[in-house]
Amino acid sequence: MFCVECGSEVPIFRDGVCRKCYLKTHTFTKGLKEVELPICAHCSSYKYKNTWKSDLFGDVIRRVIKNTFEINRELRNVDITTECKEVKENMSCKVLITGFLDDVEINEEHQLLVRLNKTVCDVCSKRFGGYHEAIVQIRAENRELKEEELEQIGVYVENLVEDMRAKGNRALFITDIGEERGGLDFYLSEKGAGLVITKAIKDQYGGAIKQSSKNIGMKDGKQLYRITYLVRLPSFVKGDFLKIDNSFFLVISVHGNKVKMTNLESWEESINDVKSIHKAKKEGGQKLIKEMILISQTEEEIQVMDSKNYEITIIKKPKVISFDSDKVQVIKINEQFFIHPI
Repeated sequence: MFCVECGSEVPIFRDGVCRKCYLKTHTFTKGLKEVELPICAHCSSYKYKNTWKSDLFGDVIRRVIKNTFEINRELRNVDITTECKEVKENMSCKVLITGFLDDVEINEEHQLLVRLNKTVCDVCSKRFGGYHEAIVQIRAENRELKEEELEQIGVYVENLVEDMRAKGNRALFITDIGEERGGLDFYLSEKGAGLVITKAIKDQYGGAIKQSSKNIGMKDGKQLYRITYLVRLPSFVKGDFLKIDNSFFLVISVHGNKVKMTNLESWEESINDVKSIHKAKKEGGQKLIKEMILISQTEEEIQVMDSKNYEITIIKKPKVISFDSDKVQVIKINEQFFIHPI
């Protein structure tokens, strides 16, 4: 058959014309030459259709193209690629739209100027205004948090927040972090996230949770409340020595509400609930450990000497064990001596 357009004797594609003539007279995509895209000057989020997104620019602009460009419904397996470069604080983009019309690949190119309108997003506006719905307070029972604990917990909470933001909660942020009364206060933008973080801290470091609320006004006819979550960590940490009844223990680890301990007299290990040993007396930490010179040993005991005052002490072995070194670490609590668990 002959193409009614060019007269060539070739297969007819559509409407009585060959493929070449049909594609010459038809376009399958049509779009704007310019679009305006608000961008936050602080966090680089983009606003599209009244919603702020922390997506990459390429993902945002492809979404804009899909919603503003006219793409022929007959095209199948449509793919949109962009190549953008910065031009005077705006973005000049080459847009390539490909698809298939029957078995014919269609490629159409467009130039798009994206005018970036710098502004402040909803989240940054709240952050700079000191907005917070929750306060997560970290305290310890009858003690101040150690410097390494403050640093470790601070990093832990910041990582939790970043992880939650990465999973889509861009409205979550830490307004402020303060060291108060030997502990830490985290001011958070969301109550729900505050509770999740509070429970995570308790699961990681142990302790108990208390919650209180404060009325801060009304919005849209509803009362607004700020929630304070208090995590009270145990009075002891890993490496502390405790007295329970008439026995002494070394804290091996504290995780959630479980405490792993070693009995200093028998070296037997046990796992206890924090609540079950809340009356334990903390005797001290690393300062109770002394290195002494090994004088002699039998199956049941060792004889050691203090290198400072040359006092000789006999310490009962918790089990059958032999020491090869000439020095032994011991623990002195009050006037009692124990061999440090190995």
